[in-house]
Amino acid sequence: MKVVNLGEHSSVLNLFVSQLRDRNFQKDSLRFRMNLQRLGQIFGYEISKTLDHSIRDVVTPLGIANIEVPDEKIVVATILRAGLPLHEGILQCFDGAENAFVAAYRKYHKNGGFDIHTEYCTCPDITGKTMILADTMLATGSSVEVAYEVLCREGGQPGKLHLVCPIASAQAVENLKKKMPAGSTLWVAAIDPELTGHAYIVPGLGDAGDLAYGAKL
Repeated sequence: MKVVNLGEHSSVLNLFVSQLRDRNFQKDSLRFRMNLQRLGQIFGYEISKTLDHSIRDVVTPLGIANIEVPDEKIVVATILRAGLPLHEGILQCFDGAENAFVAAYRKYHKNGGFDIHTEYCTCPDITGKTMILADTMLATGSSVEVAYEVLCREGGQPGKLHLVCPIASAQAVENLKKKMPAGSTLWVAAIDPELTGHAYIVPGLGDAGDLAYGAKL
């Protein structure tokens, strides 16, 4: 699996990440969601550079323009609920894409540890298509791994896989390198060095779902 860390290069992306992490900016849930959307747009743009393209003749009022455009069939998939703003940003780049959603959550054990449970999935036929699977945080990598398995079970095997996870732990990156299909790509904006005993990323940014949509029960 190839890993692309866009945060390693100086760009406005790092400004958006800094605001996502900043507890003062986090008081504004609208800005938090908008920054995730902005990251989605940036990731979508960068992914578009890797797609197969072909020349299309476009008729203008004065003639014909020959323009190279991407021609892969895209499916944008997201883990609910924290990934929704990120999904929207990616979709603004690939507005003709199909969409898939998986509801996944941690179920903790009394003696420590947790499993990933899924309760809902809606998915088109993804066989042979390019799937972009997005989630805001990548702590252990378990949620993405389980979501990918569910999507493949429901919709078939994609031809290409791009994972978009703005904040990732180093441990999760190493885990996914071992478990994701050969030829897949992980796109991140930052790789953090530490996980707590409860598998929270440090420095991370907190609970992205709560910050975007309010606290859950």
